[in-house]
Amino acid sequence: MTDNSDETHYQLIKLIEENPSISQRELADQLGVSLGKVNYCLRALMNVGWVKAGNFVRSNNKMRYAYVLTPAGLHEKTKITARFLKKKQAQYESLKVEIARLKLELDKSSSGQ
Repeated sequence: MTDNSDETHYQLIKLIEENPSISQRELADQLGVSLGKVNYCLRALMNVGWVKAGNFVRSNNKMRYAYVLTPAGLHEKTKITARFLKKKQAQYESLKVEIARLKLELDKSSSGQ
């Protein structure tokens, strides 16, 4: 998986875990991606066995699904979360260095005037 799909899968799995009855449209809105991308990612997660989808038993709208993380999905969520955290920490460290460099540059510019 690429870093980009890791982030999308992380966010998708997190939202499903928090609200199994969330619709694909709601997922798309919350993730800021197209409905087609959500559908594609959900199918990919179902194909690898990380997510299962089932109709609501008591739903009047039988097209409505509940998404459930499988044990494999929960395991992968942990692995994806660790990779996501590592990536975000590296970005944070990079930003700290860049901020320090910019402050130094600004201080030099200010003292030279």
